[in-house]
Amino acid sequence: MRRFRLYGAIAGGVAAAAFALAALAAPHARFADRSPNAVPVDVELVLAVDISYSMDPEEQALQREGYIQGLTSREFLSALREGGNGKIAVTYFEWAGASNQQVIVPWRVIDGPESADAVAAEIARAPIRRATRTSISGAIQFGRALFENSGYRGLRRVIDVSGDGANNAGPLVAITRDETIAMGITINGLPIMLKRNISGYIDAEPLDVYYEDCVIGGTGAFVIPIRERSEFIKATKTKLVLEIAGREPEAKVIPASADKPRISCTIGEKVWRERWGDGMDFR
Repeated sequence: MRRFRLYGAIAGGVAAAAFALAALAAPHARFADRSPNAVPVDVELVLAVDISYSMDPEEQALQREGYIQGLTSREFLSALREGGNGKIAVTYFEWAGASNQQVIVPWRVIDGPESADAVAAEIARAPIRRATRTSISGAIQFGRALFENSGYRGLRRVIDVSGDGANNAGPLVAITRDETIAMGITINGLPIMLKRNISGYIDAEPLDVYYEDCVIGGTGAFVIPIRERSEFIKATKTKLVLEIAGREPEAKVIPASADKPRISCTIGEKVWRERWGDGMDFR
């Protein structure tokens, strides 16, 4: 399992550098067993977006705008054209607690500017909502189930998780992560670290290390942290380009610890119990 932190990813020129990196990852063997009627695409991409109460309305709007602009960007469309099939399948859902996931955009094909604009418009039309708890594991489980009836046959399957806190509900996240990558699915992360200095808020510091060691995994998996509001759109665009290009961002990475987590993968559950007890339903 290869896991990376992407440093300087939101600086200019990273998208161009990504195209000069290693070749596309090989498809997982079990993908060949799927329906012959499935439509071939370069990647099946699940966008899993945090809407827990710790995300304020402005952050949620920025997060959504990041995906809208990323999916319609010149860099994204250029990466799309470089694929063998020239198209991807994407679905977008929002998540919070262990049983709180809602598909906003069902599976759609993006094969050029028109279809990218149509998906972006679907995302933009959906009302912004918020909900309690943070279950990254629930989001991963929900996301991996979406692949089974996607109707597409991707060379790669990727779950793209964005969020601003550690898992505090549902199954243990590291176990869920390991189950998922064993299925040939890659999990990438976009940890949102805007509130790291607010007293009483921090439940997994640093959150990017938590994502590296407890959340992401699979071939070429990486993390791009967001530390400033101004970084949302550029970071999201960069992440989408790397996922669609199917590259491992070797040029600007530092290997993460794959053997021993540097932070407890149950820190979110521990902090929740200390603050609210087992029965409380609060953020």
